[in-house]
Formats: sequence, C-alpha cells, structure tokens
Amino acid sequence: MIDVKVPVLAESIPDATLLEWKKQPGDAVDQDELLIEVETDKVVLEVLAPKAGVLKEIVKGNGETVVSAELIAKIDENGAVAKPAVEKAQAESAAKDKPAKEAESKPKEKRKSEPEPSAREAREPATQDSDLSPAVRKLVAEHRLDPSKIKGTGRGGRIVKSDVLEFVEEQGKATPAGEKPAPAPGPSAKPPPSAKPPATGERTERRQPMSRLRQRIAERLVQSQQTAAILTTFNELNMQPVMDLRSRYKETFEKTHGVRLGFMSFFAKAAVRALKKFPEVNAFIEGTEIVYHDYYDIGIAVGSPRGLVVPVLRDVNKLSFAEIEQGINDFATRAQSGGLSIDELTGGTFTISNGGVFGSLLSTPILNPPQSAILGMHKTQPRPMVEDGEIVVRPMMYLALSYDHRIVDGREAVQFLVTIKESLEDPGRMLLEV
Repeated sequence: MIDVKVPVLAESIPDATLLEWKKQPGDAVDQDELLIEVETDKVVLEVLAPKAGVLKEIVKGNGETVVSAELIAKIDENGAVAKPAVEKAQAESAAKDKPAKEAESKPKEKRKSEPEPSAREAREPATQDSDLSPAVRKLVAEHRLDPSKIKGTGRGGRIVKSDVLEFVEEQGKATPAGEKPAPAPGPSAKPPPSAKPPATGERTERRQPMSRLRQRIAERLVQSQQTAAILTTFNELNMQPVMDLRSRYKETFEKTHGVRLGFMSFFAKAAVRALKKFPEVNAFIEGTEIVYHDYYDIGIAVGSPRGLVVPVLRDVNKLSFAEIEQGINDFATRAQSGGLSIDELTGGTFTISNGGVFGSLLSTPILNPPQSAILGMHKTQPRPMVEDGEIVVRPMMYLALSYDHRIVDGREAVQFLVTIKESLEDPGRMLLEV
C-alpha cells in the first residue's frame, strides 16, 4: 500500500486546501498521474501518484484543510480495478450496444417508421451527471440546462464552470429559431394578472468562495494599511534615452543572449543603484529594531489567472541585464500555468509593480509587508515638455514610490526616486556607477 501525502509546505504556509479529486476509489492510476491539486495562499501544488496501481482509499475529501506531509489517500500498487467500476463500465457498454442489436432484430419496415436521431445526438454522446464537478452540477441544475449541449473545454472535453457560464450568456443573447417577437400592446392594453415580468434585465447574483490566494492578498493588503505609515511620492521620467538604447541594441541583444531586451531590466538595475544609496528603503522594521539587508532581492509583480503574484529575483546586483530578462520571462510564463514554487514567492527586500502594461497612468501602490517601499511604473505616453526654453514632445512616464514613513523620511524617499530618474534618463550612470 502506497501513501499519498500533501507536498512539504514552507514554514510560512501553515495549511492548504484540497481542491477536487481527479480519481475516485477503485480507479486505476498511472505513476505521476495528477490526483488532486492543493491550493495554498501562494501557489497551487499538484499531487501526483507516486506509483501506478489502484486508488484504494481517499482519506481527505474535496475542500478539506490539510497540513504539510499529511496523508490524504492510499494506492494499492498490486491491486486490480474494483469490480463495481468494471461492472459499471460493462453495463454502460452493453446499454450502448442494446439499441443497435434490437434494431437489427426488427423488420426493415418497422425500422423505417421509427424516428431517426438528430445529427447532433448521433455525433455527440450525452454527458453524464457523474462527469460533472459539484460546482458545475449545481450551475446546470440552477439554470435547468442539458449538459450534452454544452461544449467542454476541460481536460478530456470535461465541462468546467466557465463553459456553463458562457453557455448561459450565449443562450440569453440568442433568439430561438422561428420565434417572432410579440406585437406591442396598445395604449389601453394591460397584461393579464398571471403574466410574469419579462426575463430581460434580470438582477442576478452569484456567490463564489474566495481562493486562498485572494484571501491572502486581502489579508496582507489590510495588514499593510493598518501596520505601516504609508506615504507616496511621485516624479516623472523621460523614457527617450532608455528607448533609444533599447532600439539600438535589441536585435544584437536577442541574438547574443536568446532573450528580448525589455524595460524591466533597466528599472531593476536602477532600483539596485538607488537601494545602495539609501539602505533604509531596503530595510524592514521588526519590533523596535531596523533590519538592514546587504543583498538586493527584488520582487516583480506578475499577473496570473488566480491573481497578482510577486516572484522574487535574488541578488539582482549580481545579475546581468540578460539574466534579469530571462528570470522575468520565466516567472511570467510559469505564473500563467501556476508553476511557481513557494520559495520563489517568498522573501524579497523591495518590489517593482508595472501597472502601465494594463494602461494605468498614475497610482499609489501598496506596500508588500514587511518591505518598506514599492516602486510603481506606469504607462508611457507622449507629452509636451519644456527643454531649454522650447516645447518638445517626449515619451513620459509617471513614477510612484510608496514607502513606510516610520523608517523612510520624505527627503530620502524623494531622493531615492530622483536617483532612479537620473539613472534611467542617463543609463551610462548605471554602467559607471556614478
């Protein structure tokens, strides 16, 4: 008998939640086949079958809270598929073959009089309720839908929640074939007492439990607002020098390093230069002490289907531009598939958030506790600027630095942002460290 356990969780993660079992007791499983996903407040972890065999017992069910390395199921390595499962499969196969055999035994004249199944019925097997997850089954029942008419986009054509919601939305927009709108009533016409109000414009509500990640985000944001004296200072940046440098070398850079040259590597390098100059921005408060860091681990905020995550680039001061770009691209790709590890989302001494990719012109970012500051990037757009007494158009970006006023004074915060501005408007400063 092989034990299936929760993956080992980091010390900062006390527990996790089981999502939905992909297999049931009696089902055969292959080695490394996905059994269930475990949701933490940082990432979703996959629990794979350690050995091939038969899932003998599920110890912890869907939605239960579990801790690190806890037993959740057992696999019989030498077991056979349970008889009920085999008998069920045989019964379903016999049920499918029965109409065909009966049709062959009947006279041809009688078969001609029988109605033929529609093309859709002949083409698509009916979806069984047992194939649906509890959430999907509930939605189907609430809207009185036929699952066989819903196209599934999940694994193996399985219907997921978004498929049902999309189908309901399409049904609401569609007009049934052959149906004509009812004539408008005259001025004196009144609806009969039993008439129901029109279905259009219905005020509906949906309730959905928050994911552990969203709960954690909410908890940390409230914690940040309640425990830190947050203040934000702003400046504006002329992006022309960085854009010119990137345009000049982007093709050579990509051929040499195998990765595209973006803007984030410039900002990460500029941040390190400013953090060295103002170490309190790179420090934490713990009780009545200030903890200074002589290393520079920068969190890069990345959007994912589950919410905002902040993977951390370690020792950015030791990384080249190419290594920074490769690290950011890797984070962005794995954030979409939920492939980031817990260690990659833990720690960090400073954070950079780029709301400009979503069109944000200006914002006040919130601290990522226990960090003392966060840099907010925004949308670059052409604006008229005065240079040497003349009006010129430049690609400008607003920068925002939110900081904890308990540890960072306003003067240091403003000078920190000015240092980043100077570094990016004259990139040679980062090379010469002046």
